[in-house]
Amino acid sequence: MKRLKGYIKNLFNIIASPSMSYLPGNLAFFLVLSIFPILTLLGVIASNFSINIDSLVNAINTTLPSAISSILDTFIRGEGFDTNIGIFMIIGFYLASNGADAIILASNNLYGFPNSNYLKRRIKAIFIIILIILLMIFMLGFIAFGNFILKFILNNIKDKSLATLIYNLFIILKWPFAIFVIFFNVKLIYTIAPDWKIMSKHTTKGAIFTTVIWIISVQVYSYWVTNFSNYDLFYGGLSSIAMLMLLMYIISFVLIIGIAINVKSYEYKIED
Repeated sequence: MKRLKGYIKNLFNIIASPSMSYLPGNLAFFLVLSIFPILTLLGVIASNFSINIDSLVNAINTTLPSAISSILDTFIRGEGFDTNIGIFMIIGFYLASNGADAIILASNNLYGFPNSNYLKRRIKAIFIIILIILLMIFMLGFIAFGNFILKFILNNIKDKSLATLIYNLFIILKWPFAIFVIFFNVKLIYTIAPDWKIMSKHTTKGAIFTTVIWIISVQVYSYWVTNFSNYDLFYGGLSSIAMLMLLMYIISFVLIIGIAINVKSYEYKIED
């Protein structure tokens, strides 16, 4: 019991540290910033391989608030690669990686590890920010609005029995698959973030905490969009954008707390 109290006390000391007052907001800003170059890249890939994304775009327009879906639609519909798009993506990824770089520096600081060279850290930061954004897209598209998107797509299938079978399989496998994908990738982020080798088993507690809170947060966001999006009549698109920013902040804050949990678990296991 005494050790548990010490663990909780040390954890709260980390959460109350000065870096926690600005790091989640910093990360949330760069998460939002990184959405656009990533969607642009996906649009370019789709256009080059002649992939029809109309069904996905229509599903997004159906489920997400109009203020958000109209912005994302512009970036999803890439129309080929040119110099301007290339410059935009390079600058976008570089700026967005500042958030992930802050995660790396914070991890090193909390673990007490020295920082690696700038280039190595920046490359890793770009990989981490892409991974986090893909996770956000997965949670919104699969967990929050997966049912609506799948129904929209299945409406175009003439064989209704096949459509029903696909939908029922989705309902059965949705949560086990979602939990596995989120947990696995969060553990990966926590393992590679510090500039020192951390065994994957030392990141389990933080990954479990982050996975659970992320899923709850996305479900709450989905409920708000589904039931209260008519607030746009009074506040225009500001309410939808504000809610998305709030979701990103919560996700960022929880991600940082997960690092703190892992640090304390790591310290106690090293002491043992």
